[in-house]
Amino acid sequence: MVKLRRGTHTAYSETASLRLRAAWLYYNQGLTQKDVAEQLGISRTTVIRLLDEAMRRSEVQIWINEGIDDCVELAIKLERAFGLDEAIVVPAPASADPNAQAKCVGLALGQFLSEAIPDDYTIGVGWGRTMTASLASFRPPRRDNCKVVSLLGGIVAVHQTNPIDYTWRLASQLGAECYMFLAPLLVDSIETKRNLIEKCGLESIYRLAENLDLAIVSCGDIGPHSTSLSEGFISTAELDELIAAGCVCDTMFNFLDAEGNSIDHSINSRVMSVDLDTLKKARHIVLSSGGAHRAVAINATIKRIGCNTLITDESAAKALLALHENQAAA
Repeated sequence: MVKLRRGTHTAYSETASLRLRAAWLYYNQGLTQKDVAEQLGISRTTVIRLLDEAMRRSEVQIWINEGIDDCVELAIKLERAFGLDEAIVVPAPASADPNAQAKCVGLALGQFLSEAIPDDYTIGVGWGRTMTASLASFRPPRRDNCKVVSLLGGIVAVHQTNPIDYTWRLASQLGAECYMFLAPLLVDSIETKRNLIEKCGLESIYRLAENLDLAIVSCGDIGPHSTSLSEGFISTAELDELIAAGCVCDTMFNFLDAEGNSIDHSINSRVMSVDLDTLKKARHIVLSSGGAHRAVAINATIKRIGCNTLITDESAAKALLALHENQAAA
């Protein structure tokens, strides 16, 4: 299998790092020139000059074409600490709003997938705000003989994101066959789940999931801003039960503790998703999530399913490295 790695890390001068950071904040995060100047501690005139220089050097196209020095250093440390093939670290947004963080990391995910997916791939996809945000920068060439497989069921009332919708849009842009997980995200019993798989045509999804070339997943923290709660997938009472049971992470609506073990809760047995132990068999796993508050969730997901390519932001990268150091010292 070809390793999904697009290139090597490069060192940048202080001037280049400042220029690329300004370009990222202005073009990808939508800050005004005045806001960029204030955040970087430089004049607006300097910002204008840096943006012009970035355009002249073709460093700005649809997205930022190069890395940023501080982020590259964090990426290298993450690769060493977690045994990754590649880490991609982007500047953290100025706002701590989860939607801003999802957009920031999602743009990098879309760029990575645009460049990395080859022909003849079977691709399993999860869901989440970060993955939906990746569609804004997903501009791949048409690929031959690719399949895109949804790894979990859908929802009826959609607020921001739907697993089935993401699968369809990703497959359409790639020119791939699309395999939809046509079932509700959560059912009432294990028996209903078994019947849907065995009697309603979902077995083909599970068979494809056994032999994925690429799995693309995200993960969320468990708390007041978690996607599962904000989208209405779980109630506040269920959230409290999960927290009491030691839950720190939602990975494809599978609820995990800090060591990556499944929480003893009925939701885990009733969720319509490909089992995480099946997912970990994928030849290459891309995990994308950002925000320091999600570091524990990212760590738990890596422990459970592994990770080849991690796409995250500065704040999560720093928190992950601190968590790794604390665990190594314990």
